[in-house]
Amino acid sequence: MKPLFIVMSAPSGAGKTTLCDLLLQNYPEICYSVSCTTREPRINEEDGIDYHFMDQSRFKQMLKEDLFLEHALVHDNYYGTLKAPIYQALAENQCVLLDIDVAGARQVRKHVRSLPPGNPLKEGFIDIFINPPSLQELTARLERRSTDSPQTIEKRIKNAKEELSHAGEYMFQVTNDDLDAAFRRLCDIINVNAGLI
Repeated sequence: MKPLFIVMSAPSGAGKTTLCDLLLQNYPEICYSVSCTTREPRINEEDGIDYHFMDQSRFKQMLKEDLFLEHALVHDNYYGTLKAPIYQALAENQCVLLDIDVAGARQVRKHVRSLPPGNPLKEGFIDIFINPPSLQELTARLERRSTDSPQTIEKRIKNAKEELSHAGEYMFQVTNDDLDAAFRRLCDIINVNAGLI
């Protein structure tokens, strides 16, 4: 299997986490990229598994050293993806899955385009956008979750509209109207690009 660098984005509630989990369960060659953050760990979150937790001074130092592939400041906390673990995984013939928002994906895409031909990040790069069947269905899914207030759902839908306007920037789009069908489509994309088909 050709080592792929898979970047995946979706609006909240589109089913991206479920699809990512299915990929990791079905492809032992795919490993998940663990991001860095300066926010405090939540209950049940483990350092090195959910995130690499660190303080702001360490994060800023790493930024100065250009160690991040992408980064963002969200609600006063930094988030970022380190370059080194991705290069290391690709060198070991592993595929890397990066679950990231539209703005982060844009930074990654810009960086990848600037790389010379033959660079493993450039050679293995694919990005995929997961679409909900419709905004109505997305709203219904978020309401069924029962984890967010109506105001939060409204904000998520507003964000979703903005994110959906960038779907065309991605190499591939998958509409998650049926989980099994969406997963099969995702597998087809990965199998073709990894040279398995």
